[in-house]
Amino acid sequence: MMEEVKEVTSPLSVHSHNIKVSEVLKDGDTLTFLIVSQKLSGTGEYHVDRTYDDFEWLQQHLFSQEDVPGIQGVIFPPLPAKAQVNASAKVMKQLGFLGLGEWQPYCKALETFLRQVAAHSILSKNNAVEIFLTSSDPPGRQRARKNIFNRLSQAVEEMRKEGHKDVDEFFQTERDHNLVLTGCTKTAAERFLDVVLTEQKIAVACGHFSAVLHLCVEPGEDPDKQAFTKACVKLSEVFDSMKKHMTSVAENNVSTLGLGLDLESRYQEAEKEMLFRRTCKLVELETARRNAEKAKPVKKAAMEEVKKAAETEFDHICQVAKKEITQFHSVRVEMLQQALVQWCEKQLVTAKENADQFNQHLQAFRGMA
Repeated sequence: MMEEVKEVTSPLSVHSHNIKVSEVLKDGDTLTFLIVSQKLSGTGEYHVDRTYDDFEWLQQHLFSQEDVPGIQGVIFPPLPAKAQVNASAKVMKQLGFLGLGEWQPYCKALETFLRQVAAHSILSKNNAVEIFLTSSDPPGRQRARKNIFNRLSQAVEEMRKEGHKDVDEFFQTERDHNLVLTGCTKTAAERFLDVVLTEQKIAVACGHFSAVLHLCVEPGEDPDKQAFTKACVKLSEVFDSMKKHMTSVAENNVSTLGLGLDLESRYQEAEKEMLFRRTCKLVELETARRNAEKAKPVKKAAMEEVKKAAETEFDHICQVAKKEITQFHSVRVEMLQQALVQWCEKQLVTAKENADQFNQHLQAFRGMA
């Protein structure tokens, strides 16, 4: 069991861009992820195994840094929803693209989460990140501590703050854009997932039809039966090629644009949460200012101190948030562009391979005439 983590500045001893979730192991209903990180010293690698509970432990420590100025202005890298062995339809729907395949998309999403945390100028200084990536022991199963984010997550009665008018045009515009983009990216990811699921169904249907055609094979010396049998066998090969092609197309769609849209959707939600935290602090600040104005002389000094503390905290949040948003816009464009380029490149390669395969089948059919 690990020692209690202290929230102190601790530079990482690994390369953030070389962190890999290399494998997932199943043990009953538990999934264990093998994480490999290259040492900065160049002397080797760290190999650790972590469960989803360990990832939540890391996220909890990142959320708990209330002593870090402006922490509520950070757009926290989004941790994927928990994956389950033999997951229900509800869980699979929540996972979306990450629930497809043999956990490769899910491992990629966890890998992206770790890389972004390790590369973050504020979050990477938390000692929990170093421990998570390098310690051979699993993180301690400490009970989640209540913090600013736990309290805000229970903000059902605070939802009215979402519509609160902002005093800064920059943030009001960002909130308006985020509201639109959150819905659009979620819809785009859902629609593209429908496309992939349809491609998988077509692949299965082609495989079934290929197998059924073999049932039409008839033995005997009759020339017509032999010709019919030959045609069925060749058609079976064609549908088997179609199955492989659609399977490849679906896999390529998931590994490129699918993961790109999934990450974009989750990041828009992460930005939305950050903007809401800032809005809540704005409401608190305005309340503190009104209280200071209305305070009686005996309480005036205390209320002024509360107001100044709220103003200082809010200024720190705004400074961090503006930097985060600027970087987020740049990175999200780059991520989506990369996903689209990879998607197009793989589509072209797959289409060329499929065209060559069908050309061979066509020549074979011509030879049968």
